Amino acid sequence: MREVNLKVGLTPKHPCSYLPGQKEQLLVLLDKRLLCPDGYEQLLSAGFRRSGSDIYRPHCQLCSACESLRIDVDRFAPSRSQKRIARLNRDLDIILSERDKPEYFDLYARYISQRHQDGSMYPANQDQYKGFLLCDWLPPLFIEFRLEQRLIAVAVTDQLEQSLSALYTFYEPDVEHRSLGSFAIMSQVAIAKEQHKKWLYLGYQVDDCQKMNYKQHFRPHQRLVAGHWQAMKD
Repeated sequence: MREVNLKVGLTPKHPCSYLPGQKEQLLVLLDKRLLCPDGYEQLLSAGFRRSGSDIYRPHCQLCSACESLRIDVDRFAPSRSQKRIARLNRDLDIILSERDKPEYFDLYARYISQRHQDGSMYPANQDQYKGFLLCDWLPPLFIEFRLEQRLIAVAVTDQLEQSLSALYTFYEPDVEHRSLGSFAIMSQVAIAKEQHKKWLYLGYQVDDCQKMNYKQHFRPHQRLVAGHWQAMKD
């Protein structure tokens, strides 16, 4: 990482997305010159993240639970349970698309309705979907997972020069037994390797948030701790 002076804003405190009873604040990038793929890749390495066309990073005075996590694509080694998930999903076709399709939102709405009724994304609507996943300056890659032509999952992913960044994965609630969230990460690692990328960014790891804990099982990985990337091993 190189030192860059950033223009940022600080949001008011609001309920934390990950830890019940906690308040969070976000740094939001105001520097328009960095709203581009090259600028975003620099910011990813400094712990920032994209939501829609905005770039942000947690900035909580009394909490540092959010740690950016990334996988070294060439060093990743699936665990036995991850290998079982890969075998379970061998019957799926994986298709890459650079175009948003109406069936994506239909699947997204079913997923949010079944899995996240207690969250801020419920109920799903088109404006919220587009404002969260789409981007004016970086068109995402949509990784489709199809079972006999039926769309059962989509992993929305950002493609950058040296890395991929996993933004969000959603899937049919009735195929939860396939562990498609984990399978999507393994698929993103494979795609990154084919594209000769160095990193797959997985967003924030929050150890005390049960919904986020699946990320730490992809090893070896690195976490951004106190401004430095640290290797996390078994």
